[in-house]
Amino acid sequence: YTRGTVAAFSPFDARADAEALRKAMKGMGTDEETVLKILTSRNNAQRQEIAAAFKTLFGRDLVDDLKSELTGKFETLVVSLMRPAYIFDAHALKHAIKGAGTNEKVLTEILASRTPVEVQNIKQVYQQEYEANLEDKITGETSGHFQRLLVVLLQANRDPDGRVDEGLVEQDAQVLFRAGELKWGTDEEKFITILGTRSVAHLRRVFDKYMTISGFQIEETIDRETSGDLEKLLLAVVKCIRSVPAYFAETLYYAMKGAGTDDDTLIRVMVSRSEIDLLDIRQEFRKNFAKSLHQMIQKDTSGDYRKALLLLCGGDDE
Repeated sequence: YTRGTVAAFSPFDARADAEALRKAMKGMGTDEETVLKILTSRNNAQRQEIAAAFKTLFGRDLVDDLKSELTGKFETLVVSLMRPAYIFDAHALKHAIKGAGTNEKVLTEILASRTPVEVQNIKQVYQQEYEANLEDKITGETSGHFQRLLVVLLQANRDPDGRVDEGLVEQDAQVLFRAGELKWGTDEEKFITILGTRSVAHLRRVFDKYMTISGFQIEETIDRETSGDLEKLLLAVVKCIRSVPAYFAETLYYAMKGAGTDDDTLIRVMVSRSEIDLLDIRQEFRKNFAKSLHQMIQKDTSGDYRKALLLLCGGDDE
């Protein structure tokens, strides 16, 4: 069961696809249309098979060929599509913490939205691929309460959903109220522990109870009482507890809204959610922003890059 827009293509023939891609890139000029049509209509596992067939048939590396034939944002998108799914997040995190300056936005987006099982998988893959400990890398590049919450999320020990105890809901809501609105200066640690470790079902009830007690949405309090990277991470965690697809709909909206497009975010979200919940993200987008994701991509991008994104998007929600 998946709510993705991209599924396994059938009937699938890896060799035929590899031959079509080689032909599209051989000689003068590249037939980008063929490249984007094939790669957006096969799922990630099939793309890996095409790359293997490509090497078998021609002794060439498909990703290297794509990099040398394509340019710009279209190239970035296609190379992202070719990255093995299980490596995708680990690779994004690796690049977010390498070199000068850390990309907090990427750390926030991935660690706030992935399930505990996904986070365990990311840590394992990171260790295997890069022979480094992800937690060590992240703590080396971050600090303060922002760092602490990232570490809590990296433990991937969120309580599993079970029967919700209303007494504990009331207690957590009161603790958050006292730690935020009622306190001069905020007790961030309480927010970190509760938002980072309680079950999703429990926290949804806590947010309702918090509203009843304080008269505020928890987001409003976080907005007022915290700032900077910690604020962004706390808000992302709260939004993902409420609804992961709604969180990504908002992420995509703000990546395209206003002047200039945050193409890295647009590509990362479209590729990483294409086989998971992009249909739900589209639905939330339509509901919350009075236009469809399809319409916004159409307006905000151009060329082969736009064509490929629209094929990944999969349809317009009028």
